[in-house]
Amino acid sequence: MVTKGDHLEDSLPTSPIMLTRIATNGIEASVATAGTGPPVVLLHGFPHTWQLWREVIGPLAMRHRVIAPDLRGFGASTRAVDGYDAGTLAADLEGILDALGEPTAAVVAIDAGVPAATLLALRRPDRVRRLVVMESLLGSLPGAEDFLAAGPPWWFGFHAVPGLAETVLIGHEAQYIDWFLQAGTRGRGVPPEIRDAFIAAYTGSEALRCAFSYYRALPASARQLDDAVARGGLAMPTLAIGAHPVGATLERQLRPVASDLTGHLIPDCGHIIPLDRPQELLDLLVPFLALS
Repeated sequence: MVTKGDHLEDSLPTSPIMLTRIATNGIEASVATAGTGPPVVLLHGFPHTWQLWREVIGPLAMRHRVIAPDLRGFGASTRAVDGYDAGTLAADLEGILDALGEPTAAVVAIDAGVPAATLLALRRPDRVRRLVVMESLLGSLPGAEDFLAAGPPWWFGFHAVPGLAETVLIGHEAQYIDWFLQAGTRGRGVPPEIRDAFIAAYTGSEALRCAFSYYRALPASARQLDDAVARGGLAMPTLAIGAHPVGATLERQLRPVASDLTGHLIPDCGHIIPLDRPQELLDLLVPFLALS
């Protein structure tokens, strides 16, 4: 079921962004859509919402129907009690495509959205026409040993302890999110209105609990990815984009799994690629998504 929402005031006049609510897999997802043409799904990570893609939606919508949901528990989507593993998130996405009448789509994902996008492509290759993934790790798949030589990033363990991070951070959400936004753009920061939207989306114990539930579900997501890879790899064209700090790690993890893989590194770019280097990202996405 799709419930129509509002047009956003600052959208491109030729391709306005519409916010809708879509019932899927036991939740309601808030989904931004724009444009017409072959569908492209954009999946954000932490600490983002669909507004991570603000700089690229307009240009993509000139040729595509852009579908950018708030992931389960994030932004205006349902703050579900559970279901933060990659398999459940992939099922959420399938339901969104069903509700919008799209049997297939290209899927573009970053950070926490990558395991779900990859798992959907592995489990349902008939639904994913092309796959673009960036700045993430894929569970325990080989290839990330060098990146993890000194252990995973510090916040993975902090977020993984049930109840800890959301208790400690109450009242300090803005400072915490600002650290990720600055680090993720190598100090350049993000537009003030997007920064404010991210902070609002992650303020309060329930918002934080949902965000950290992604990290607490990482072991389950890793098992799901291992099982899916054991049954077969990725046959669709796949593009792995790296920046700082993940670099080529994701490409290395995918190299034995994807039969048609292209890797690309964006120089002098922070982790939050769509906001730090949107034009460089578009220079890669537009031609890749245009191919049949």
